Parts: sequence; structure tokens; C-alpha cells
Amino acid sequence: MSISEKLHALGEPLLRAQLDHPTVAGIARGDLPEPVFRSWLEQDYLFLLDYVRVFSRLAWQAPDAHLGDLVDLAHATYHDELSLHRSLSAGFGADLDGAVKGPACAAYTSFLLESAADYGEGLAALYPCMWGYSRLGRLLAQDPPAEPRYRAWVDTYADPGFAALAARIAQLVDEADPDPARAEALFVQGMAHELAFWDVP
Repeated sequence: MSISEKLHALGEPLLRAQLDHPTVAGIARGDLPEPVFRSWLEQDYLFLLDYVRVFSRLAWQAPDAHLGDLVDLAHATYHDELSLHRSLSAGFGADLDGAVKGPACAAYTSFLLESAADYGEGLAALYPCMWGYSRLGRLLAQDPPAEPRYRAWVDTYADPGFAALAARIAQLVDEADPDPARAEALFVQGMAHELAFWDVP
């Protein structure tokens, strides 16, 4: 079993906790109160800006064969995911430029930026975000919300293109071959940050 396959096995039960979280459940039903999603949107926007920085820090350390992968992932995050947030912001009255990191966002981004000091460990630490959102998107798309704004959110993360990006990270993790125990510990810690992030301010 590869390192990424072991991470998937660890992640599935932790993913269920996210599916049961009131914020995720509200998105799934399409009835999440707008102020809650607005707050999540602002926090995730700030998170993604640092997520791009994490990819960029890892790109500096990447072997030549994977430099393009990390640059592409940074580009997709900056232009595709952040574009979704910008397109949704007006409908929810979100102030993306004036938002300030809450405790969960600050803790998560600090964890990722620190972990990215090591190439293999940084990949394992950031993998829960891509893998988890891809899994959430595909699961929620089985019975998508009728509310169009929440449906757009689900569609973005259920998209096969997003799944392909997550699969690329899995490949990078396996080829980087970090210490398995360390990779598993960082992945589980990242999944814990993912769950805490749904407790928006």
C-alpha cells in the first residue's frame, strides 16, 4: 500500500466528521444561514491565499520533474478556487479584502507554512485540503442542493478536474517518500484543522 493509500484509509472516517458538521450539512441541504457561509467564505479566501504560498514554497524545493506540477497547483488555486470565492462574495455580502483571519484559519495556515519547510512533509500536510474537498464535493453531488449558490460550491469541488489535481498531489506525496509515520501524523493533524475550520467565527 502506498503512502497516499494509507492516508486515504486514515482520512475516510475523519471525513465523515466533516460531513456531519452543521456547516457542511447546511451547504448540503442548501439552507445554511447566509451569515455563516459569508464568514466561511471570507476565512477560506484568506486561507487560500496562504495555500498558494505553501505551493510556492514547495515549488522552490521540488525536483525538476515536478516543479511544473507545483506551479500549476498554485495557479489553479489562485485563479480557479479564488475566482469561485470572488464570484460568490457579492451574493453573500462578503468583504474579502477587509476580512481578518480567525483563530482556526490562523492556526491552519501557520501549520501548513511551517510544514512546507520540508518538501515531503509539506505535501502530506497540505493533502487533506485537496483530498478532503474533492471527496466532500463528490459525496455532496450525489444529492446536490437546489439553492444555486450552494450548488455552485458543490459543483466546483465535485468537478473531475479538481479530483485530478488532488490525484496529482497524491502522486507527489508518494514520489517524495516522506517518513510514513510522520506523513500520517501530519495528514491527521491537517484533517483536524479541516474540521475545526468549519467552526467559522
